[in-house]
Amino acid sequence: MGLPLRATKASCARGLIAGAAVTFVLIALGCQQTGAGRHPAGTGTSPTHASAHATQHTSAHTTTTGQATTSPARSPSGAPPRTIPSVRDFTPASGPGWRPGSGSRVVVDLQGPLADEARLIAAELGLRTASGTAHSGDLSLALAPKQSGGKEAYTLTVDKGRARITGPGQAGVFYGTRTVKQALRSGGRLPEGVIHDRPARAQRGLNLDIARKFFTAEWIQARMRQMADLKLNQLALHFSDDQGFRIQSSTHPEIVSAQHLTKTQVRQIVALGQRLHITVIPEIDSPGHLGAVIKAHPQLQLRNAGGTTFQGAVDISNPASARIVDQLMREYAPLFPGRWWHLGADEYLALTVKDPQASFPKLAAAAKERYGPSARVQDLATGWLNDRARLARQLGKRPKAWNDGFFAGGVVKPDKNIEVEYWTGRLKETARQPLEYLKEGRKVVNLNDAYLYYVLGEPGGFTYPTGERIYDEWSPAILRGSTPIADKSLTGPDRVLGARFAVWGDHPEAQTTTQVAQGIRLPLAALAQRVWDPGKPPLSWSDFTRLAERLGV
Repeated sequence: MGLPLRATKASCARGLIAGAAVTFVLIALGCQQTGAGRHPAGTGTSPTHASAHATQHTSAHTTTTGQATTSPARSPSGAPPRTIPSVRDFTPASGPGWRPGSGSRVVVDLQGPLADEARLIAAELGLRTASGTAHSGDLSLALAPKQSGGKEAYTLTVDKGRARITGPGQAGVFYGTRTVKQALRSGGRLPEGVIHDRPARAQRGLNLDIARKFFTAEWIQARMRQMADLKLNQLALHFSDDQGFRIQSSTHPEIVSAQHLTKTQVRQIVALGQRLHITVIPEIDSPGHLGAVIKAHPQLQLRNAGGTTFQGAVDISNPASARIVDQLMREYAPLFPGRWWHLGADEYLALTVKDPQASFPKLAAAAKERYGPSARVQDLATGWLNDRARLARQLGKRPKAWNDGFFAGGVVKPDKNIEVEYWTGRLKETARQPLEYLKEGRKVVNLNDAYLYYVLGEPGGFTYPTGERIYDEWSPAILRGSTPIADKSLTGPDRVLGARFAVWGDHPEAQTTTQVAQGIRLPLAALAQRVWDPGKPPLSWSDFTRLAERLGV
């Protein structure tokens, strides 16, 4: 990430110092004389005047014999740049295209809202920033509030030796800079013409369980930089579970695990997310998965009529259980300024037994007392969910919860405004189908455990998902198993809001953090493609993987 790409003698020297990976990219961009149509660096001739024939390569990495080569993965003349995710609309024009030369700048209002975006791409390309009028050879950034496509859309225009990115929001302009960065890595230049690009789904990202397997702040930030280049915009942190509670707490320090993120580290993660247009979403999973809290507060432990305990489950008839969760929510809300709060709500074990009313008479009695004589244990659990959702909204957050925290047929109905994060459920044979939630009018986010769950140790029939399966088979309409919802009116972007790839630490020692990073690299890239562009991917899987290697994503 952040490799200098400027084709000058000085930047070549910096690239050699930075290491072999940087040298590879610089060679691809012409820091060394490797063919006709290129001007030697430092001659004073603008690279935008290089022969257009230098872009006439039709193979990403192979010759006609299929042997690997070191030539750039150039697109054919008139073709869009090769990026991940692919750009959605490109109108080619006649001209040499654009790549940074010795005098190129990133031009922006340095006192305006795009200054950070400009400084980042300038550092990545080895350029300087400037305010004022863009000249030949420059890359300019500007907001265009009336431009269509939404806040994450952008237009990238290459014309007369200049490149210009505009968009109605900062995020869109930022994504335009990611396209520039990738196009230079994959093909050495931006093709002449106009790109109009925007995401198909609003929510795109990674769900990371740091409660059961601890990941350092540095590891998390490295993944965020990878995500940003893929135009992913959400990082959900599941930081509380039975095995650990991983963020420093002032209200309840007794529950915090020895290995944890400090609040300073979390602020750094959040700040990086803001610069990269990634929203960090906190999750305190309740009323199940609270084993770390119960360890410090055993009086909150759920027990059945025979005194048997249930791992991670708190007694929701005990007001102290709600009090501690609410105190933690209030403490952490300012730490996570993004719009969402994940309530969890999955796998409350009191509701996985055959007869919850008989097994948990205390919960059954509390349900009747609060909600009337027809109420059952599931109504008490739904009331818990609604109470936490109400608090989340009071704290300025939009609540999310796992699909198996929503129950049908009860006296108490789950809040209509909680986003459903659909994975499947502990008891898959009885888990409600995604179509039920959609027909209820709910908005859903796709975390299909058949494609998007990377469960360490592969317990319970899970296998590590591959990017190839996601790329070739999955779409946002496939919420469960491998069959898409047939009614397309229920799976559009306004109903299925997007998707996240999820890492779960069930057996934390099964892989090192380095192995996890490598294992999720191509699945994340494949997910990014499928949630950005709704059409059939333009590359074969083998070409896609070679492109991912070249781009370093």
